[in-house]
Amino acid sequence: MQIDRIVLKSGRDLALRRFHPWVFSGAIARVEGSPQDGDPVAVYDKQNQFLGIGHFHHGSITVRVLSFEPADLNQPEFWVEKIQRALQARHTAGLVPNPHTNCFRLIHGEGDGLSGLIIDVYGDTAVVQCHSIGMHRQSALIASALMRLQGLTLQAVYDKSKETLPPQYAELQTNGYLIGTGSLESVVVHENDVQFKIDWVSGQKTGFFLDQRDNRQLLQQYVQGKSVLNAFCYTGGFSAYALKAGAASVDSVDISGKAMEITEENARLNLPYPGVHTPYTEDVLRFLKNEGPMYEVMVIDPPAYAKSLEKRHNAIQGYKRLNEAAIRRLAPGGILFTFSCSQVVDRELFYNTIVSAALEVGRHARVLHHLTQGADHPVSLFHPEGAYLKGLVLYID
Repeated sequence: MQIDRIVLKSGRDLALRRFHPWVFSGAIARVEGSPQDGDPVAVYDKQNQFLGIGHFHHGSITVRVLSFEPADLNQPEFWVEKIQRALQARHTAGLVPNPHTNCFRLIHGEGDGLSGLIIDVYGDTAVVQCHSIGMHRQSALIASALMRLQGLTLQAVYDKSKETLPPQYAELQTNGYLIGTGSLESVVVHENDVQFKIDWVSGQKTGFFLDQRDNRQLLQQYVQGKSVLNAFCYTGGFSAYALKAGAASVDSVDISGKAMEITEENARLNLPYPGVHTPYTEDVLRFLKNEGPMYEVMVIDPPAYAKSLEKRHNAIQGYKRLNEAAIRRLAPGGILFTFSCSQVVDRELFYNTIVSAALEVGRHARVLHHLTQGADHPVSLFHPEGAYLKGLVLYID
């Protein structure tokens, strides 16, 4: 099938030759044809050498390259091969099969060579979230490929893309099952033997934040017999891990009443546990600044404070205020797990922000761990922008 062509300006092909999957509008010399948003296009350099094929979209990122070799994106085998290779990486990482964990990210966008696509697996249901029109138009092929995978048995595929697609296109779309029964709205899964109820229909993202799996498990080393605060708890991931590991008390805080209901349900799923769990539906910064007990372990895991470079300065100020307040509420010898998932706040900038917060409070701190996303959220060596989650574990004197 003949497809439209994108020809790059002289000298603007280096990024693609280094396997970076984005073509920016400023790199394009001309467009041959009239591609519409979501159409497949082939990318060439000025000497008419093929560079890649991907999805077109009017905007800053004009092409998301899915293959650096000639390929037909409308062929089922393209999707089967791509997703099967991603599954093999999870198998190598020990996530499939795993008797202790039956939920993981199967496709992580650029990290798996499929820019614009997220697929999370919860038991025998896959939840697909498309971030581009082109990827959403391929959702039937993607769902079919999921059912053909070797080494993974699925019963249902749910499309949760409406919230992440471009607004005008999204208005015409609905979430729903691509394969399987619509009677499924949630399931109880286990992650490192900790139980969670996942609601992919009404929950945030695909229903759970799988990227923190390893960090939740690390928390368990520090909480036995301790008082723990889990701030921005969402559905209580860190809270459930702490309770199961023998924390004396866990206070969970989130401004969302719905999130707190799910947190309490997830805590109950992991009974019996020796500690006491107390939920607070409240603004986290206000909670930290209120008079209250000192904590021995604290988790600060806020939503992204900045999604664009223009908002980065305000985000940094927000992270600093938040961590200042957190450090003030930590007992001497306390442990702070602190995170940023803002992609525009890089690791060095986040580190320096936490340094500023500790200096402002006047507390000495030791770095025990540098944290990042789990192995099922891989970062392409050629797309460092994919390393969005960064965290520190600090020992506060």
